[in-house]
Amino acid sequence: MDKPRKIEPAKGKLGVLTPGMGAVSTTFMAGVELVRKGKSQPVGSLTQLGTIRLGKRTDGRSPLINQFVPLGGLNDIVFGGWDIYKDNAFQSAANAGVLSPEDLGKVKSFLSTIKPMKAAFDPEYVKKLDGPNVKKAKNKYELALQIKEDIANFKKTSKVSRLVMCWCGSTEIFLKADEVHSTPEKFIEAMKSNHPGIAPSMLYAWASVTSGVPFANGAPNLTVDFPAMQQLAQEHEVAICGKDFKTGQTLMKTILAPGFKARMLGLNGWFSTNILGNRDGEVLEDPGSFKTKEESKLGALEYIMQPELYPMLYGKMHHKVRINYYPPRGDNKEGWDNIDIFGWLGYPMQIKVDFLCRDSILAAPIVLDLVLFLDLAQRAGMRGIQEWLSFYFKSPMTAPKLYPEHDLFIQSMKLKNTLRWMMGEDLITHLGQEYYD
Repeated sequence: MDKPRKIEPAKGKLGVLTPGMGAVSTTFMAGVELVRKGKSQPVGSLTQLGTIRLGKRTDGRSPLINQFVPLGGLNDIVFGGWDIYKDNAFQSAANAGVLSPEDLGKVKSFLSTIKPMKAAFDPEYVKKLDGPNVKKAKNKYELALQIKEDIANFKKTSKVSRLVMCWCGSTEIFLKADEVHSTPEKFIEAMKSNHPGIAPSMLYAWASVTSGVPFANGAPNLTVDFPAMQQLAQEHEVAICGKDFKTGQTLMKTILAPGFKARMLGLNGWFSTNILGNRDGEVLEDPGSFKTKEESKLGALEYIMQPELYPMLYGKMHHKVRINYYPPRGDNKEGWDNIDIFGWLGYPMQIKVDFLCRDSILAAPIVLDLVLFLDLAQRAGMRGIQEWLSFYFKSPMTAPKLYPEHDLFIQSMKLKNTLRWMMGEDLITHLGQEYYD
């Protein structure tokens, strides 16, 4: 396959718009500013710290990714967003309690200037939250048009040349794609009639895509993962990706499970439970929102293990996921996993994992990487679903009828090979037979 058309240079400022200005987005904003000021390091960010091997192992070519592909620079990023609460980014970050007062103090003046626009919100879709900073309109279509107007105004007032939108809002109730999601025309009619199948996150996605702005979905919501939105992305030549940031427990599954399968170790069961106390934990107390998250968290293991190909090893595995809201934990989510495996002659073994992670600390560099990679894809003319960014998601979007690849190591190889392909470098298969010929 030929490499994409000439990649446009990353000229001017890059605007980053986040629906949701809670723990994840403010940790991202604060972190970028701390790094820009030389006060901290972008740990966890592939675009900032990662290298990429080019050519043979003996060539010794392993540049930083951000020196290999023409990514936007951190100094060019300008932030904006929407939220149902009126708190500016500093106040929101302080309330979230992710970053220390010392770190927040270093960027207080900067974060205080980032004030949320009024959000398109409906408590029917996120039942545990409500706030005063919300838009009013007679129907969902008019709300979406207001978001489009916000996008245009932000671009004008912030003097950015390019934009990317990344959903950092809450998990909505579980929805399945329906007839109203089948075509752009039916989707517009559904917005105008206030159809219950149209969630607020979809309004942001529609406004973003039809404004020519790349969109990443960081939650498990049905936001861009349906035919109408994917058709619009093609028509408007916009890059999209999702869904659900892969941060804590699922990250560990996509690291461990491929190892079990590679060694042909059997799996009887995997029980996962989480405790977290941030806004996300509160939202997931609602059964509707939990159902959306559960579907996202359950999928990875089934796809990785492929029980239909290995029925003896994985055909009877039991996979359970639980999430518990525990306010004292705050943003420091704890994921417990009990893994029942079996080995030679069927003898049982157990693995216990207790991951005391920091949810937003793991998510923030994901937002940064997605923003920069989506901007790159957009400038390269790569429209529609960007499956090469599956590395960052629990439920990666794929072409219709194509199963998603969840193995973290395959995802990483796919991402880096896509970058090599974009720049006209040889793809790396790791065959290595040429060293022994």
